[in-house]
Amino acid sequence: MSNESGRLWVISAPSGAGKSSILKRVLRELEGTAFSVSHTTRDPRPGERHGVDYYFVSRSDFEKARDRGELLEWAEYNQNFYGTSEAFVTAQVSQGLDVFLDIEVVGAAQVRQRLPESKSIFVMPPSRDALEQRLVLRGTESAESLARRLSVANKEVRCALDYDFVIVNDRLDDAVDILKKIIMADRCQLDRQRQKTQHLIDDFDANG
Repeated sequence: MSNESGRLWVISAPSGAGKSSILKRVLRELEGTAFSVSHTTRDPRPGERHGVDYYFVSRSDFEKARDRGELLEWAEYNQNFYGTSEAFVTAQVSQGLDVFLDIEVVGAAQVRQRLPESKSIFVMPPSRDALEQRLVLRGTESAESLARRLSVANKEVRCALDYDFVIVNDRLDDAVDILKKIIMADRCQLDRQRQKTQHLIDDFDANG
């Protein structure tokens, strides 16, 4: 689908809520979408690829990009830096794409302040127990790391009230379907269809 103008979408969730799984499906199944690859100083997880999932950079390189003003947002999360290239996002949105930023709540707040035309989505786990179980099943968390992530999650879920949309990820297929419907409905808004709508009105006037 070709859009008159794109949209920047900020999507956040507690670690383990499933936002990455939802996003991968939507990006694969819905035309006209793109993923903004963030920069991070954390180590890659198994299966993650540089330039696809994240740009994995040194702390020094990250700080240089930040100090040059090249980042739309940045934050420190779980003892690592995360940030988004403003140039990449601007280029993708100008091409009419729905661009997704997978970022934590501090970075999301920065984006909403700088780009109020963006939309934000918070993915909720169905319960705290469900979130803990998902983190345990990952098999990558120590007891200390698990406790830290759950503590952070307790704070993050309160930020859901600041977002435009909330999706409860109880079943992956349902969550994917909901996100796709949100995007499709947004594409019909007048601010994304103004030129096309005016063209149709002009056609009626010319041939009326």
